[in-house]
Amino acid sequence: MTSVDGVPVGSTRDGPHVEPARGEAGPARLTAARWSRGAPAPRVALVGANGHGRWHRRVIGPLHDTGRVRLVALVDTRPIEPEPAAPVPAGVPVFTDHRAMLTDVAPDVVVICTPPHTHLRIARDAVTAGADVLLEKPPVLSTAEHEELSGALATTGRVVQVGFQALGSAALTALTDAVSAGRLGAVRGIATVAAWQRPDAYYARAPWAGRRLLDGRPVLDGALANPLAHAVMQCLAVAEVVGGGPVEPVSIEVERYRVRPIEVDDTAALRVRPRHGPPIVAAVTLAGEDFVAGEVIVTGDAGRAVLEYPTDRLLLPGEATAGRVPGRCGLLENLLAHRADPRVPLIAPLARTAPFTAVLTALQAAPEPALLDGALVEAVGTDAQRVLRVRGVNEVLRRVVDEGRLPSELGVPWAITPWRTEPVGQE
Repeated sequence: MTSVDGVPVGSTRDGPHVEPARGEAGPARLTAARWSRGAPAPRVALVGANGHGRWHRRVIGPLHDTGRVRLVALVDTRPIEPEPAAPVPAGVPVFTDHRAMLTDVAPDVVVICTPPHTHLRIARDAVTAGADVLLEKPPVLSTAEHEELSGALATTGRVVQVGFQALGSAALTALTDAVSAGRLGAVRGIATVAAWQRPDAYYARAPWAGRRLLDGRPVLDGALANPLAHAVMQCLAVAEVVGGGPVEPVSIEVERYRVRPIEVDDTAALRVRPRHGPPIVAAVTLAGEDFVAGEVIVTGDAGRAVLEYPTDRLLLPGEATAGRVPGRCGLLENLLAHRADPRVPLIAPLARTAPFTAVLTALQAAPEPALLDGALVEAVGTDAQRVLRVRGVNEVLRRVVDEGRLPSELGVPWAITPWRTEPVGQE
């Protein structure tokens, strides 16, 4: 945990992080020799070392042990939690304030794993201090914040890589290659569906859990913005290929629902209409009946492809069953390779996430989610592990992605009128 303007903030994160299998090779691994030979090891600091920060410690640890980086600082306001898979190296200082760390240590790279509403300030401080940044998703919470951080990068000459690690998946590359090669024909739709369950304990994990605002600052800890952000970003990555360039949202429509007394969505249906290419539809829930890990579905005139993005399982037209496509490029390794040789492109540069931030801007302006209750919702389990499930929600989500229509357009009895916006400059 770190602090922003003196306010302690937690480092608890959410969402699937699928680590590469040992021995898998990807572009970052293949270029590692370029930046490991003959140059001092980059000095890396981690801000937000507890909670999900432990996942980053497991990534940094082997790189430190082999001399490819030097872990030079951890930042958290709580005592550092033990992580058996990546013990803290002897002599690494621990700070409770990221600004003091930047002054005292002057790292080359800062990994930021703190709550989303703290990202802008910490990332801006880091790049101003001369560091490049690996910033957890969502990078920032509005287009205005995105532009502010982009301006800081232009001024300082530093770079930000965003923690959408599924963008480094070889399975995603195989899918976009198939799209580019015309294997699906003309693409008519890009969609994602996911059905998870989150217990009561999930909404007690941090002061910002389930909140729209905290101390007057946007938080947006909803299904679309945080745990299932990867699903939306994967669709946007496919849309880049289909549309021939960066996605420019012309309109964004959303229906948001909740089954608890929270301020954000735990169930949502989203439709983004880009300037170029087909609509992008997302139908997700944290109150599902049956588990759906997360599928990206691309439909064309010549067939349909399905990528289960958390597991890298891909089904292409003409194949009988889905198969895992091994290989993920680590985002930190990719950032290090880019620092050593700018010809190595970043996998998830801040600019690539602008369309995702446009979605978050729309969510900020959208009305409060509609409450689903009564006979529509069933409780399973007790105490902190109690989960709430929406009866029939999985079938509704499947229809949304199959037909490209929102629940209200399907005549779902509990559906509300969608909220629609046209991003500034896209009318």
